[in-house]
Amino acid sequence: MPIIKSAKKRLKQNRVNRERNFPLRSEMKSSVKKELQLIKDGKVEEAQKFLAYTYKVIDMSCKKGLVHANNAARKKSQLARALNVLVADGGSKAAPAVEKKVEKAPKEEKEEEAPKEEKEEK
Repeated sequence: MPIIKSAKKRLKQNRVNRERNFPLRSEMKSSVKKELQLIKDGKVEEAQKFLAYTYKVIDMSCKKGLVHANNAARKKSQLARALNVLVADGGSKAAPAVEKKVEKAPKEEKEEEAPKEEKEEK
């Protein structure tokens, strides 16, 4: 616990700000997840309708300082890209841009080097 008066005040401010910011941050995360799930399920019309709401929530979070402007832009771009891929495919399958798993290149196994021949003493 803080001892200095200004630290006590700062702790109180942090608690109030956390309570104020938590609902909007939670709503942003939930709406982004829901949008990605709609896209993954191939529900084009629902995803397009819900996209405007998701953009609104992301923009509000950015305006209030919960996320950086670049972070908000990246989230919106990711959603738009995934939805565009889904629309281009005709809504038949899930968009590959949704899946965040990054496949790593398989590591090449180093061939074991043959032990160097020992020098023979003359």
